[in-house]
Amino acid sequence: MSNNVQDRSSELVQLMMKYQRRIFAYIHTLVPSRSDAEDILQEASLTICEKFSGFETGTNFYSWACQIAYWKVRAARKKFATSKVVFNQEVLDVISETRFELEEELDTRHGALSRCLKKLNDRDRRMVLTRYESGKNVTAAAQASGRTIQGAYKALNRIRKTLFDCVSFEISTERA
Repeated sequence: MSNNVQDRSSELVQLMMKYQRRIFAYIHTLVPSRSDAEDILQEASLTICEKFSGFETGTNFYSWACQIAYWKVRAARKKFATSKVVFNQEVLDVISETRFELEEELDTRHGALSRCLKKLNDRDRRMVLTRYESGKNVTAAAQASGRTIQGAYKALNRIRKTLFDCVSFEISTERA
């Protein structure tokens, strides 16, 4: 394998690791269920790998990958045609455009949330991260933090308010 091919393969792996969650989130805004979004992500990932030789290094990989994902979503819409809720193509296009317009705002908020989570004490951070981990609930969060279920609900409400206030402050400080 030549160095150039190895470099491109390495670049692809790094970019996919960096952006796969965001590509999934983009797809999930356009399809009705998580499992459908996961299936489309797999199909899009295969196509991204196949077409990566045509990707120009230094350009926006996320946008390029989302265009591939968008076309995969459009193709999958035929499968969704029998479900109760199917957006027409105009609605799908508006959602897609809106997602891209909000991407910078979402990145800013995500960064602020990460910083605010680090400010929580270990017990609260562990509880909130457990609660929002895929497949977990308040019972699991209560167990992870050593609280009763009622105590966990109260603590989660307090932590959410603390995080909301912290994120709002971080963003206002950043923009000032």
